[in-house]
Amino acid sequence: MSSIDHTIAFLGPLGTYTHEAALSFAERLGFPDVDLLECTSFDEVFDCVDRGRAAFGVVGKENSLEGSVTATLDNFAFRSSAVILAEKVIDIHHCLVLHPDAKLADVRTVASHAQGLAQCRRFLNERLPGRTTLTVSSTAESARLAANDPTMAGISNALAAKLHGARVEVAEIGDHFGNQTCFALIGRAGSAPQLTGTRHKTTLALFLREDKAGTLNMILSEFAYANINLSMIQSRPTKQQLGDYMFFAEFEGSVNDIEVQTALNCLRLKLREVKVLGSYPVE
Repeated sequence: MSSIDHTIAFLGPLGTYTHEAALSFAERLGFPDVDLLECTSFDEVFDCVDRGRAAFGVVGKENSLEGSVTATLDNFAFRSSAVILAEKVIDIHHCLVLHPDAKLADVRTVASHAQGLAQCRRFLNERLPGRTTLTVSSTAESARLAANDPTMAGISNALAAKLHGARVEVAEIGDHFGNQTCFALIGRAGSAPQLTGTRHKTTLALFLREDKAGTLNMILSEFAYANINLSMIQSRPTKQQLGDYMFFAEFEGSVNDIEVQTALNCLRLKLREVKVLGSYPVE
């Protein structure tokens, strides 16, 4: 088996929540010698899978506070041929991390990913009022910056602090308990490993023939007739022209289920394209 077969691309640097998810997927895949390939964006993760630099990739799919990750959805719909092979929910534990010798009073700037800053507003307003905020590419990058600058604080997980040499000053600083992110393991179609789960989920991209009254109701009706309960449906612009939209839909069930096949076949007769983005096991 080539080294690429055991390569998982993820959003780096080391210590991101995506890295944490990649380690979990590697264990689930049975890869003791996994080769982790750092990327600078989810777009690059998709490119690595599509161009054969990695057999698998890990991308953020949805956050319980911020909703769907639009960059991931757009790659699935418009840029990539990769499909979802599995998903993993990671609990988000934001920590304030500092230089090993720094004190809270030394902090002049707080850095993190945009979502990290947004999800810790209350803590920042109460404990670090008036400090400048700096948006960086990832929570792990903020830990790396903090480890090298006593005036810089980062918002990251404890794993990133440990890997980059920063110190956890305050744990669990998020504004909301129960913050979670769902990550998707992606790969090329037909390369799905033999993964198991307690249930299956299917994700679709639905492209309309034309924008007309009742189209959304028609889509919902096909799922209702097949007794399929949608867990998510949302519109996204097609990037073709203003006012031109498509839909993402997700539901519990497999494309191998008769009722799912019936719904998909009916939708294919009425829509321009029904793209299956993945039908996969979940834990």
